[in-house]
Amino acid sequence: MKIRPKRLQIGDTIGIIAPSSPPNPKQLKRSLKFLDELGLSYRMGKSLENVYGYLAGSDEERLEDLHEMFADPNIAGIICAGGGYGSARYTDKIDFQLMNECPKIFWGYSDITFLHTSMNLYSDIVTFHGPMLASDVGKDTFSDLSKKMFQQLFTPMELHYTEAISPLTRFSGGVAQGELTGGNLSLLASGVGTKYQVDTRGKLLLIEDIGEEPYRVDGMLNQLRQAGILDAAAGFIIGDFKDAEPKKRQVSLSLDEVLNHYLGSLGKPAVRGFKIGHCEPHFAVPLGAEAELDANNLALVILPGVE
Repeated sequence: MKIRPKRLQIGDTIGIIAPSSPPNPKQLKRSLKFLDELGLSYRMGKSLENVYGYLAGSDEERLEDLHEMFADPNIAGIICAGGGYGSARYTDKIDFQLMNECPKIFWGYSDITFLHTSMNLYSDIVTFHGPMLASDVGKDTFSDLSKKMFQQLFTPMELHYTEAISPLTRFSGGVAQGELTGGNLSLLASGVGTKYQVDTRGKLLLIEDIGEEPYRVDGMLNQLRQAGILDAAAGFIIGDFKDAEPKKRQVSLSLDEVLNHYLGSLGKPAVRGFKIGHCEPHFAVPLGAEAELDANNLALVILPGVE
C-alpha cells in the first residue's frame, strides 16, 4: 500500500510550481481565483516565471522548487501550473527520500507523468493525475465536474466512474483489482528502459494522450508490449486521446483498431472512453490508490487518495 498524503484543510497553503515548460501567465493568474474559492492560500515557486527556451528555468531551478515545496512544513500540497516538456531531465536528481518522509499532495498530469511514475516507484506515495492551473483551471472551458474533482483532496472519498459521466467502450470483459498507475502514454513510453519505467505488475494501467496519430500510438503501445509492461498489467483504463485522427496518411488504422489490437487482445479488462487526460471534463484520479475496473458493467471504483 502506498502512503496516502494528509487531506487539505480550509486555509492551507499549497505550492505552485512549473516542473516542465513555462506556464501561460495570464491563464495562471486567472486560475488563482479558483484556489480562493477552495479556501486555499498559495505560494509560487521561485522559478515559476522563469523562461529557459522551452523550459521554466534551468533543471536545477525547477528541481529546487520541487524540493523546497516538499521540505516546507507550511506547504500542505503542490499543484503544477502546467506541463509541456522537461520533468524527466532532472528525475535522476530528485530526493525521493525527502518525499517519502514528507508525503504531501502532488497534483498534475501530461509531462508530469514522469514525476508521478518516479514518485510512485521511489517515494511510495499516492500522487494525483488532475487538471493543472494555467493549462486547465485558468481557461473558460474548465468544467464544473473538473472543479468538483478537487474535493477529493479535502475529504477521503471513493471515486465512481460510470456511463453517467461519458460513454464507455469495452474492448475486453472481466473484473480486475489493483493499484492505479500510468498517465500520459508518450511519457510512459519514454521511460521504458530507464530506472523510471512504469511498474504495472498486477496493477490497472491508465493511458491517455493528445495529438498522437494512430500509427504513433501503435508504436508506443508496441514499445510497452515488447518491454512486458502490457502483459504484466491486470487491466486497462483508456482515457482521452484528443486529436488522434490520421493526418500524414489518408489510409490508416483507426485508433480503436490500434487500442484493441494491443489491449483488447490480451483478454484482460480493457475499457475506453474515460474523460481522463487532455479533455473537459477532466476526471482527476489518485495514482497509487487501489481501484477496481469492472469491464462487464463498465464501471470504475477508486479508493481515496488522501487520509
